[in-house]
Amino acid sequence: MTVPNRRERLRKATVTEIKAHARRLLVAGGPQAISLRAIARDMGMTAPAIYRYFPGLDALVAELTGDLYDEMRELVTQARDAAGEEPLPRLAAMTRAFRSWSVTHPAEFTLLFGAPLPGVAGFVEQCTHADHPGARFGALFLQILTELWHHSPWPVPPTQTLRERLGDTLAPLRQSQGPLPVEVAYTFLSGWVRLYGLVAQEVFGHLRWAVTDPEALFSIEVDRFLKQLTADAPPTHH
Repeated sequence: MTVPNRRERLRKATVTEIKAHARRLLVAGGPQAISLRAIARDMGMTAPAIYRYFPGLDALVAELTGDLYDEMRELVTQARDAAGEEPLPRLAAMTRAFRSWSVTHPAEFTLLFGAPLPGVAGFVEQCTHADHPGARFGALFLQILTELWHHSPWPVPPTQTLRERLGDTLAPLRQSQGPLPVEVAYTFLSGWVRLYGLVAQEVFGHLRWAVTDPEALFSIEVDRFLKQLTADAPPTHH
C-alpha cells in the first residue's frame, strides 16, 4: 500500500477544510450561500487559490453533495444493522433513520432534495452509475425490497401493465442498480415518493397547519407501507 507523501496529505487536508467551510456556509445561509470567495476569505486564502483544488463552485457543490449522501447512507446502514436480521424491521429502521437525518439537517436536505443548484443537477444526472453516492444510498433499500419480493411477492399492478407503462421510464433506475424486477422498481419508487414527500413537507414546514407531531404521521405511513409488503400477491399475467 502506497503511503501518501506530505504534499498529498496537505492537499487532502485542504480539500477537507474547504468542504467543511462550504457546509458551514450551507447551514448558515442555505445552498445559495456557498461561495468560493467566502470560503477563501474564511480560510485566509485568495479566491484563485481555491481553483487549485476545485475547478469551480459546481464541482465543489457536487463533491459536498456526494459526501452528504455518504453520511446519510452510513447512518441508515447503522440503523439497519442495529435492527436485527429480519428484513421488515430493518426497512422500518432505515426509513426512520432517513427521516431523522433529514429533519436534523434541514440545510443539507435542501441541498440534496430541494431545487437543485447547477452542481447538484450535474451530480444527479450521473446517478445512473452503480458507484454513484446517490445510487449506493438507494441500493440499501432496493436490496431489502428485492430480497422480500423473491421470498414473498406482494400485490402490485399486473406485471404486463408495469412493463408496458414503465419499462422504458425505469431505465435510469435499472441501469444504476442492475437487473431489477419491474415490480420491485415500481414499489421502491412509489414508496419513496410517499415517504420522501412526508419528510420534505416536514423539513420545509408545510405540515404545521395540519399536525403537531409529523413523526407520528410518518410512522403510520411507514407501517402502512410495510403492511403492503406482507400481503399475499394475487396471480398476475406475465
